[in-house]
Amino acid sequence: MIARTALALGAVISTILSSGVARAQDALPAHDMLLATLWTQRAVEYKGNALTVFALARIRLDEALADKNWTASPAEQKADYQSLPPAVILDIDETLLDNSRYQVWMLKNNQTFGTKTWNQFCAAQVSTAIPGALEFTKYADSKGVKVFYITNRGAETEKDTRENMAKLGFPMGGNVDTFLMQGEKPEWGGAKGTRRAVVTKDYRVLLNIGDNFGDFDDRYRTSEGERQKAFESDMAYWGRQWLVIANPTYGSFDTAPFGHDFKKAREEQRKTKWDVLESWVGPTP
Repeated sequence: MIARTALALGAVISTILSSGVARAQDALPAHDMLLATLWTQRAVEYKGNALTVFALARIRLDEALADKNWTASPAEQKADYQSLPPAVILDIDETLLDNSRYQVWMLKNNQTFGTKTWNQFCAAQVSTAIPGALEFTKYADSKGVKVFYITNRGAETEKDTRENMAKLGFPMGGNVDTFLMQGEKPEWGGAKGTRRAVVTKDYRVLLNIGDNFGDFDDRYRTSEGERQKAFESDMAYWGRQWLVIANPTYGSFDTAPFGHDFKKAREEQRKTKWDVLESWVGPTP
């Protein structure tokens, strides 16, 4: 009887221990992108934010069409631009296209951004339109405004990007090349000023819409302090010529705390983000 009891007890203990091991193995890894990715993919608040920005964009577009001195490219627009035909400049990723499926893949596989996997994602052509984006670009096109896409997707992804966006119904530009990809020309690096200058040579740019500071100002990859100064110097343009789509999943805001040094270990990058956060001191004892 004692032996049987011991065997039964051992079986119970074994089951509990094995169950605990299974639960430990099945535990989901902590990941910095979880909440931000959940918000951009599932939150009605995110959709409402995007719709709000593009609704404002229609209002600003009509104002800009009525004001010949209006330009959204103060650094690149040359003198005597008032008679040039109108255009708008938009970023693509997380401004017009929702790539949250790639973010979820990284999250679930504990991966970081890589050019190879990103290009494979672009080739899959599964990005969807951000709420309000398609309607705004079609509205601009219907007003005779040329829609330009300045993106830091690599030139090797242009065909897939065009096909993905054409299937969604975005204006393609007709006989004008409106897709200005990173690396398409030697001088077209991550900073977008050189590509904005190409557009402003022949067009009056009415609006610039993006999700990252670098979509508006080439000083985006500086220190947090310098970024703040640059932001403040641009203050007159925010909400008028420059409109921002919220993107908490990635961007130069995420890399500024560690000096945009991607060679630093992930733990070191995370620590620098912790260190810059300002906290409440807590309740009084």
